[in-house]
Amino acid sequence: MIIGLLHPGNMGSAVGARLVAAGHTVLWHTVHRGSDTHRRAAAAGLMPCEDLAALLHRAETVLSICPSSAAIEVAEAVSEHNYHGVYVDANAISPQQMEHIAALLSGAGVVVVDAAIAGPPPRDGRSAKFFLSGPDEARGRFRDLLVDDADLMAEELGETPGTASALKMALISYQRPARLIAALSYGLADHYGVTEALIAEAERTDIAILSDRSALSGVAARAWRWLPELHEVAISQDSAGLPTGFTDTATQLYELLAEYKDQWDIAPELVIERMIQR
Repeated sequence: MIIGLLHPGNMGSAVGARLVAAGHTVLWHTVHRGSDTHRRAAAAGLMPCEDLAALLHRAETVLSICPSSAAIEVAEAVSEHNYHGVYVDANAISPQQMEHIAALLSGAGVVVVDAAIAGPPPRDGRSAKFFLSGPDEARGRFRDLLVDDADLMAEELGETPGTASALKMALISYQRPARLIAALSYGLADHYGVTEALIAEAERTDIAILSDRSALSGVAARAWRWLPELHEVAISQDSAGLPTGFTDTATQLYELLAEYKDQWDIAPELVIERMIQR
């Protein structure tokens, strides 16, 4: 099978590598992509394709894994090229945004599958799990592609587009703010000199997010990408009649940390200090 991969970041390249290893051809769209993306794509065995129209002409299935802020733009670009295959949106977007994308592309003759990815990129013994919703046949075929060929985990959630996205929003509405709450806990413990005792107690009581202080470096490095996801969470919560204040506060804190984009070696102390200086 020929698969088109749009915006192959860390997750997309890792998934693409699994598909290539299974014998599939994975084309990736190279326009406006940086040197890190080119390096990851080459290492994964992905085939570069500069022309989006040519990629769409060849691909039976197109997989979109991009920052949530770009999901609509990517779908709109596909809708302008007379594509008639299967489009899998695996971005962290609200059910409302997913429904918009499904309506946009379905109207152009595209079969749309809503996908949510949970867990880390599938490499080094780690794995991600896909949750899928959308038309039965396309959803089932993509599940088989993931499970039987790429040796990934996948679970089907039914026919309604937006269902998988809703699960993703529910997951990260906990995960993203929880990382910040851990940072606040460390800041408080640092101030009173009880940080080692805090971490030891978190380990004893199995509070995973609180037991790994070094994870704050990755939180800051990813803040730029997680920030638009929290906007999607707020849309989802508001639509469900839930309060958004907690998410809004987390969004403000991630805005402070977004300046540390891809600075994976930043000291946790600097992350906490930046939050104090808000």
